[in-house]
Formats: sequence, structure tokens, C-alpha cells
Amino acid sequence: MRKIEHLGIAVKDLEKSNELFAKLLGKKHFKTEKVDGEKVSTSFFQVGETKVELLQATDESSPIAKYLEKKSEGVHHIAFDVEDILAEVERLKNEGFEILNETPKLGADNKLVVFLHPRSTNGVLIELCQEK
Repeated sequence: MRKIEHLGIAVKDLEKSNELFAKLLGKKHFKTEKVDGEKVSTSFFQVGETKVELLQATDESSPIAKYLEKKSEGVHHIAFDVEDILAEVERLKNEGFEILNETPKLGADNKLVVFLHPRSTNGVLIELCQEK
């Protein structure tokens, strides 16, 4: 793992949250994107080498909607940049981590993504990201 790629924050209202984070970070978001496969709309802020990704559900069945229902708004996941996502998945499986999707899928920001189950990472959803 090379660096923290982004922090994912689940929000109820992307527009209001963009305003809040623009005030907090002193800059506007640089990109919004809809990810149909995950049923979310996203917005990205650049903070040094790391990004903050705001995620709003676009459907009641999305993982973000379910997260908001259980826990309310807040940090949803930590994403790490990896050079070779398949090799990293294999390494982590061998170390005993529970992989949610062994086959990388297309995520936001032109990334291939794989998630690790929070029960194997002290309650934190971990995302592995590789530039597509």
C-alpha cells in the first residue's frame, strides 16, 4: 500500500455537505461523479496528496443508504492506493483478511476497487484502489 488515497464520508445531502466541507477546507470540491454500480453520487475535495470523498445514496438499497440508516453521517471508509490490486488482494487473503469482492470493480475517480470486511479490520471498512 502506497498511501491513503481518500477518506470516504457518508452524507445525507451532497449539496449541503459540499458547502460545509468547502468552508471547512477553504476550497471547493473539484469533481462530482455518479457511480451507478454502487448507487451513489460522490464529490471530491483535494487535501494535499489525499482526497476526501463525500458519498450520498441515490437509492434506498445502496450500501451508503444502509450505512446512514444504521450509523448516520460520518466516516464510511479509508481507501488505500495500491500498485497491483490483484496481488494485494492475494496478499491480504493470505494474511487472513476477509475480502468482500475479490474481483475488482469500477469505482469513482476512474479506480478499480476492492473492499475488506470491517469485521476483519477492527471495524473499519477498507477500500483498495488502483488507477484503471
